[in-house]
Amino acid sequence: MSSLNQTPQGERLHIGIFGKRNAGKSSLLNALTGQDIALVSPVKGTTTDPVYKSMELLPLGPVLFIDTAGIDDDGELGELRIQKTKNVLRKTDVALLVLDVEEEQTENDRQLIRHFEEASVAYLIVRNKSDLLQELPGGDLPERAIENGLYVSCKTGKNIHELKEKIAELGKGSGGERRLVADLIKANDVVVLVVPIDKAAPKGRLILPQQQAIRDILEAGAQCVVTRDSEYNITFKKLKSPPKLVITDSQVFGKIAEETPPEIALTSFSILMARYKGVLESAVAGAKILDTILDGERILIAEACTHHRQCDDIATVKLPAMIEKYTGKKPVYEFSSGTGFPGDLSVYKLIIHCGACMLNPREMMYRDRTAQNADIPMTNFGVAISYMQGILERCITPCLVN
Repeated sequence: MSSLNQTPQGERLHIGIFGKRNAGKSSLLNALTGQDIALVSPVKGTTTDPVYKSMELLPLGPVLFIDTAGIDDDGELGELRIQKTKNVLRKTDVALLVLDVEEEQTENDRQLIRHFEEASVAYLIVRNKSDLLQELPGGDLPERAIENGLYVSCKTGKNIHELKEKIAELGKGSGGERRLVADLIKANDVVVLVVPIDKAAPKGRLILPQQQAIRDILEAGAQCVVTRDSEYNITFKKLKSPPKLVITDSQVFGKIAEETPPEIALTSFSILMARYKGVLESAVAGAKILDTILDGERILIAEACTHHRQCDDIATVKLPAMIEKYTGKKPVYEFSSGTGFPGDLSVYKLIIHCGACMLNPREMMYRDRTAQNADIPMTNFGVAISYMQGILERCITPCLVN
């Protein structure tokens, strides 16, 4: 398997395919990918859960296509399918609205367009089944006869290549160039990564933010030194010159801060991820709410991935223990993971989110915006831990350098 195929979903451009039932959304996914990914049937409502397909779309790079259920689905199950489609909307970078060439645009279609525009989502209107149209004088079907889109035929392949090129063009302008750490360092700098290996560490591999940091540092032409927290002090002393930056796992923030001279820039993978996902400013503000936590108040601890819980799990064990030691209070903790994120946040005093390496920036900013709209502060693991240990200002300072 190539490294490109292993690009995580959070790092792929998300391309959502929307429209009514039987407009040809699944056929379009199959045509774009060149594979029979989605089940195609004349029966309305064939697609129930969203269908995800990772691929490379040249010249754009790694993308994730998402085929959704019809926005006009009906019945009790239909409402559940529509809700899942709406959940896809919040993570979509580029949207394709598929319309049957023989049908008029409906209010559901117009609502989708309004959502795309309000959320600043780049979109294309795809008029499918153009092979059913009568040929125009000259024998050619219209190629640019609709605003912001194309006529295509999934059956004959008409304009599928042109649609890919349009998607790539829109995708290049979606979100801009983001870097995890490369823009904070320069060529030949030395960066030390502190990676604890404990019971919660995945067997035989590094977690995603650690992998991303290594790759980003190497691409910047800098040198990367990786060590465990137990050997950090020895590693640091062996360096011939001081490192430009030390990046640590948040769980050992206190130890690494004590062993790192104050003139050396220090931060964590989690803080870098908050910056990378566009939520660092609100995370810093949210951490200060820890000073006002009272007994019995609810704290939501949210993770973007699902995994087997260990006895010393950061979310369910270590973080609550740190909060209670810092505040002297006994709040009530609730937990969410994966794509699950409560629709009603009003019951919480504070939300503490993981680094969100499995979410794309648009989804993470949606969660952040949802919390702000509910007037509920949200921070993240690394920001909260550094705040409770009195080193927040030191640890966010490296991230403020452009």
